[in-house]
Amino acid sequence: MKFKSRSTNPLSKRARKGFRGFPIATVAFYGPDDQRASKLVIGIISHEGAEPKLRRWYSDTSDLRSVPEIESEIKAFIKDHDVVSVSMVDRIIGCPHEEGIDYPDGESCPQCPFWRGRDRFTGERIN
Repeated sequence: MKFKSRSTNPLSKRARKGFRGFPIATVAFYGPDDQRASKLVIGIISHEGAEPKLRRWYSDTSDLRSVPEIESEIKAFIKDHDVVSVSMVDRIIGCPHEEGIDYPDGESCPQCPFWRGRDRFTGERIN
């Protein structure tokens, strides 16, 4: 019998504990496809209804999920905001470019054809 291994990532471990109160950190990964996270965004929500304080990391070459320096920066950012809870997805959830900023609203990103016609949370084709 083969068991699915659990991540040893400290953020994943904290996320598995569920909501424990505010402040909460939300962690999302974005990439040109579903294999390499070229953008990582963390939002810190200090209390219910508050606007998140965002911090973004980018890489043109590395997968940000496996860069030790970035992991250290994330830990420090979360510690600086006294985060109690962590919420994160277990996959890359879309294109790193922002609709309405990098390309027109309602259109697909011209730089990331992989995501055209795909559900960003499942990766399945929707067209």
